Amino acid sequence: MRLFIAAYLPAEVERHFAGMVGGLHVARPMPEGRSVRLVPAGQWHMTLAFLGEVEDERRDDAVELVHGLREQGPVVRIAGGGRFGRGKFTTLVAKVDGDVQPLGEVVRRQLKKRRLPFDRRPLLPHVTIARPGDRLPAGELEHDLETLRGYQGPQWRVDDVRLMKSELGPRPTYEVLATARDS
Repeated sequence: MRLFIAAYLPAEVERHFAGMVGGLHVARPMPEGRSVRLVPAGQWHMTLAFLGEVEDERRDDAVELVHGLREQGPVVRIAGGGRFGRGKFTTLVAKVDGDVQPLGEVVRRQLKKRRLPFDRRPLLPHVTIARPGDRLPAGELEHDLETLRGYQGPQWRVDDVRLMKSELGPRPTYEVLATARDS
């Protein structure tokens, strides 16, 4: 199964963020076959660790890790934005401002201790908005990037950390396997 550990936005932060995202060009309905793969509200999250494919029998180890998280999460806010990649690989993201590194390090240490696989690339706190690739005209993408750069969302304390199972496809699906508050 494909797993990741992520922090989710509180409802009031999500509503505020949705108001800004709704005004972006990338959020407009697109013609058939021109999808920009907009991430819907409710699925917005900040990945703390991507585990990738994990054998079914290792699921309980990942669940125990998340249940055992006792670290107080940092105070953060969505502030600014940018993109990863270029051309057909463009991903539009909002940046997360706040010191997420200590929480990310705790999660990664626990993954290492349990010998669970994870992506070891540096943690770059962000919330993915869309994967427009090259389907959004350059001027509209630049307008969206400029809007994101000026965005300052409300602050919140990271306290909703979840172990998620994801299924890829035209409409990716997510299933909550555990939350740090379950324990």
